[in-house]
Amino acid sequence: MTRSIDYGNLMHDAMRGLIQTVLSDIAANGLPGEHHFFITFDTRHPDAELADWLHERYPEEMTVVIQHWYEGLEVSDEGFNITLNFGNAPEPLYVPFDAISTFVDPSVEFGLRFETQGYDEDDLTDEDTEESDDEDEAPAPRGDAEVVSLDQFRK
Repeated sequence: MTRSIDYGNLMHDAMRGLIQTVLSDIAANGLPGEHHFFITFDTRHPDAELADWLHERYPEEMTVVIQHWYEGLEVSDEGFNITLNFGNAPEPLYVPFDAISTFVDPSVEFGLRFETQGYDEDDLTDEDTEESDDEDEAPAPRGDAEVVSLDQFRK
């Protein structure tokens, strides 16, 4: 069997390490200047943690914005915990780095996009992979947190 270097996974590990470094600095020192982040992640990831109503509203993917109001940002080797404000209702989230599909800082036109997830689709439960027929009837987000399309940042 021929051994080869898996550059794709090595690059993804390096990019996730960059996100970890940036978020660790923000946790320690706050956001500098106009920096803010749009982070899109797979809500089906087996280690992602979010409120049931958020998971129902975003059964596959969610974009969070870290900008004006956040608290409790804690970064580990595997992911980060953060509490964000959804209509004056603080909601804690845990986002594994392997679940992140895009990381964008529009203040400096910087972005990372991950083409594949770092976990096996087999890790998802049947419940996680079912398509919702009630997407139009899902409850609306309850406030200030904003879920946005990243198409405007893609080149």
